[in-house]
Amino acid sequence: MDVREHLSQHERAEQLPLATKSATVTLAEAMDDNRTEAVEEAIRGQLEPLDGANWLDEIHDGAEYQWDELSERLDAVDVSEHRRDDISTLVDRLERAYPSLLQVRVRAEEEIDFAPGQYVTLQFHDTPRAYSLADSPNEDELAFGIRRVPGGRLTSDLFQDLEVGDQVVVRGPNGEMTLDEPSSRDMVFLATGTGAAPFKSMIDYTFEEGRDTVDGEQRDIWLFLGCGWEDDIPHGEHFRDLADERENFHFVPTLTRESLLTDWDGETDYVQQVFIKYLVDELDEADLPDAFADVATEQPETDIDARIHPENAELYACGVTAMVTTLVSAAKAVGVPEDSMQYEGFG
Repeated sequence: MDVREHLSQHERAEQLPLATKSATVTLAEAMDDNRTEAVEEAIRGQLEPLDGANWLDEIHDGAEYQWDELSERLDAVDVSEHRRDDISTLVDRLERAYPSLLQVRVRAEEEIDFAPGQYVTLQFHDTPRAYSLADSPNEDELAFGIRRVPGGRLTSDLFQDLEVGDQVVVRGPNGEMTLDEPSSRDMVFLATGTGAAPFKSMIDYTFEEGRDTVDGEQRDIWLFLGCGWEDDIPHGEHFRDLADERENFHFVPTLTRESLLTDWDGETDYVQQVFIKYLVDELDEADLPDAFADVATEQPETDIDARIHPENAELYACGVTAMVTTLVSAAKAVGVPEDSMQYEGFG
C-alpha cells in the first residue's frame, strides 16, 4: 500500500536529519484499567441463564481458571453460538495481561525535531522498536502510546521493567505520513488502537498552529477511533477534552466489545463502517463495497450535527491493514479524492 507523495511534506521530512539521542524516561503508566471484577461478573451473567452462575467459582483451582472445564460444561448444555462467542470474548479479556496499554514520555538530552505523524525507534535493554510519536513537536518531551504485544520484541521489557529515570535510546525521525498544507478541506482521521498516536500529534499541532482555520473559515476536524473496550482508547480523556473545547473537533470512538461490560450507547461498528454513517446523505449505495451498504442508511449514535462531504475531505488512516484497505476502497467509492488520502497499515 503506497502513500502518495506530497513533495513539500516529503521534502520537509527528508530535511530532518536522523539523530540518535540518549533520553530519560519521565512517565511510564498504564492507560487501561484492571477490570477483573467487572469481567468476572459479566461472565457469571452470561452463564446464569444456563444455570451456571457458580461455574466460574467451581472451575477456579485457587491459582487460575480451568477454561477447558468451562468449555466442557458449555458443550453439555444448550447454548447459542452468540452467547458462546460473548463468553469467549470476556474470557480473553479476563486473561489479558495488565497493563496492556502504556503511556510513556521521555526527555532527550538534545532536541529531536520531527514532523507531526512521524515515528522514532525506541531502544530499551538493547532492543529497538519503532513507535509513532503522540505529541506535537511543540512539546518538550517525546510521548508514546504503546500496546502490549504478547511475546513482542520490546513490549514485554517495557511493561515489566520500564521505570521513571531509566535511560533509553531514541533514533529518528522516520515516516512520510505527514500533514497536508493547510487548505479549505475538512480533515478526517481514522484509526484503530494505537494507530491514533500519529493523529494525536497531527491534531494537536493543527490546533496549536491555527491550521484549523483557513482564510477565516474553520475546518471540521474528525477523529474516528476504533477499539474493543473503552479503556483501550489511547489518550481518550485528551480527545474528549479537546472535543469539549473546540466546536470544530469531532471525536467519534467506536467500541466493538464494551457493551458486554457496560451500558455503552455509542458507536459499535468497525471504524471504517462508522465513517460511512457520518457522510452527507446523498450517497449512491450501489457504489459502496458490500460491507458498507447496510450501514450507509443507519443513523449515527452520537449527537454530532456536522457531516463529512467526501469531495471536500482530506483523509488520513492508520491502523490494522485490513481496516485501512477496506476504508480506502470505501473512501474512493464515495468520492474522497485519491490525492487527498494518506494511510499506513500494520499487523
